[in-house]
Amino acid sequence: MTLTPLVYWAQRHEEIYLRVELIDAQNIQVHVHENVLHFRAQGHGAKGENEYEFSLEFLLPVKPQVSHKSTQRQVNVTVRKQQRGWWERLTTKERKPIFLAPDFDRWLEESDAEMEIREKEERKNRLKASRNQENQFVSLKTGFLFIYNLVQFLGFSWIFVNMTVRLFIFGKDSLYDTFYTISDVMFFCQILAAVEVLNAAFGVVRTGVIPTLIQVVGRNFILFIIFGSLEEMHNKPVVFFVFYLWSAIEIFRYPFYMLGCFDTEWKILTWLRYTIWIPLYPLGVLAEAVAVIQSIPIFDETKLFSIPLPKAIGTSISFSHVLHIYLVLMFLGLFINFRHLYKQRKRRFRTKKRKAN
Repeated sequence: MTLTPLVYWAQRHEEIYLRVELIDAQNIQVHVHENVLHFRAQGHGAKGENEYEFSLEFLLPVKPQVSHKSTQRQVNVTVRKQQRGWWERLTTKERKPIFLAPDFDRWLEESDAEMEIREKEERKNRLKASRNQENQFVSLKTGFLFIYNLVQFLGFSWIFVNMTVRLFIFGKDSLYDTFYTISDVMFFCQILAAVEVLNAAFGVVRTGVIPTLIQVVGRNFILFIIFGSLEEMHNKPVVFFVFYLWSAIEIFRYPFYMLGCFDTEWKILTWLRYTIWIPLYPLGVLAEAVAVIQSIPIFDETKLFSIPLPKAIGTSISFSHVLHIYLVLMFLGLFINFRHLYKQRKRRFRTKKRKAN
């Protein structure tokens, strides 16, 4: 004797939902043939643990593809209508089968189903609009970062190439007029570098604010205070070494970021970006420290930036005292930034090794 399970049904304009009350169903067979759905499975139903089956001839044509999902308590079957519309009943016979009943958990009247469709469309449109806005923001951010890195790359490349060519042509003489020939472009690039601190602070790029701030403030201090404010420093060879080491690092860093704007990578450039700083960054800090040390006697002599004290004391605090403190902070900053860059390098190449494996 054929046993039939309890079956509950509901509909939408495009789909029929069937819920078959069968616990721990196994060997489930569901298919549609000539507009008739056939179901067979083993499980615990109304008549205990048995094999259950049923057939339903639909009122209107349905698509032959049918999907089902089994849970511990039931089997959910979804059938798609051939044409979008609302059926007055499920089967061709006006009198429904005794095992079939409405699924009130999912039941909707036609007007409610229409409202559900409109709500889905509205949610879809809102989500689409939100994604469009997000894509526009991402595109704007990508364009901004690409242009910024391109400008910085061109600026530091000009500095590096110019200094290299002048060194080959003029030899040692080029060391003494570096400030007069290069400083304008270096001023521009280092002022623009303040954007990197803002990018890190506002989350435009994912990097630490403190290491970025240390580097930008440190370089600008050397450029504007040590070199820019003291004419006696303009013809010092140390200016050449500071500028050359700065630019040598940046001509690899900025093109790496340019490619990163479009999720593109050049392996040689990636290796150089995460490796070249190891010798150049400490050498750059050492050159900056030499510049600070050379400027101390000049600040003592000129009294520039000295801090006046009350007349009762009758003296002033020389700016050179600040520079002594700055030298200590400079090497502390070297430690912080070196540690940060080393972590970046380790994380980058560890990730690459894992992908390769």
